[in-house]
Amino acid sequence: MGRRRKETRGIYRWSRPAIGAIATVGALGTAYLTVVKLMGNDATCPVKGCDQVLNSAYAEVFGIPLTLFGCLAYLTMVALSLGPLLVNAEGKQRQQLEDTTWPLLFIGATGMMVFSGYLMYLLATELKAPCIYCIASASFTVLMFLLTILGRQWEDQGALVFRGIIMGMVTLVATIGMYTVSINGPATVGNTGPSVTNTSGAAEIALAKHLKEIDAKMYGAYWCPHCFDQKQLFGQEAKKYMPYIECAEDGANSQMALCQSIPEISGFPTWEVNGEFLAGTQTLNTLATASGYQGPTDFKN
Repeated sequence: MGRRRKETRGIYRWSRPAIGAIATVGALGTAYLTVVKLMGNDATCPVKGCDQVLNSAYAEVFGIPLTLFGCLAYLTMVALSLGPLLVNAEGKQRQQLEDTTWPLLFIGATGMMVFSGYLMYLLATELKAPCIYCIASASFTVLMFLLTILGRQWEDQGALVFRGIIMGMVTLVATIGMYTVSINGPATVGNTGPSVTNTSGAAEIALAKHLKEIDAKMYGAYWCPHCFDQKQLFGQEAKKYMPYIECAEDGANSQMALCQSIPEISGFPTWEVNGEFLAGTQTLNTLATASGYQGPTDFKN
């Protein structure tokens, strides 16, 4: 019994430094991915599929790299775990800080683990591509969660379970809602046509972003089958970046007056790229050439 108590106390001694070390590695990794994302470069990855995941619509939240939020979460865990250790161990203030931060560490680790779990679900069901960074981050959150449970003697375990359930539910609902609004946009009034079913690759997303940056425009109508075909070529994830102008009067966010004021529009879709009007459904390679696009051209669709 004495040996077991000694081993348990040993876990209590190194649990905080361990959480801090794991969170530090996670913060460095997500910081690297954030910088790479903001610079428009591809991350170094030992397995194929990382770029597809890191450039997907799920890698951003309202245009902000998801890795930035991950980095902030990891840094918070670093501060909560290692901060009290910087205080004089002989004083009461350190013990008070540890007692205050342990519940916060548990809540933070629980939220991060549930969020990472949902991302693993998306990785397996939606993106269907491996991502070593995502898997590593999910593993880090599980380890931190276990260390927050085993790293100290919890007096009220029932309250701990209750906090974990509440935090898990809140995180899951908030995550699903956040992605629904971020990817699909806020609810709109008017017809939007059939849903795009094809998935996007990194090249489709990059081309859609480029077209938007150079102020290209695709004039179309929700009921137009060729417009739907054009959206299918870009795919679900790239669709939200497409510079689409709705010309149908009863379409969502209709700009019918603008469409009617342009004589070059005689049918849908019509693309306006660098002052040139292109009628009909265009291949992505055609749009890339017309727009001066210099990014990847390994289009999936």
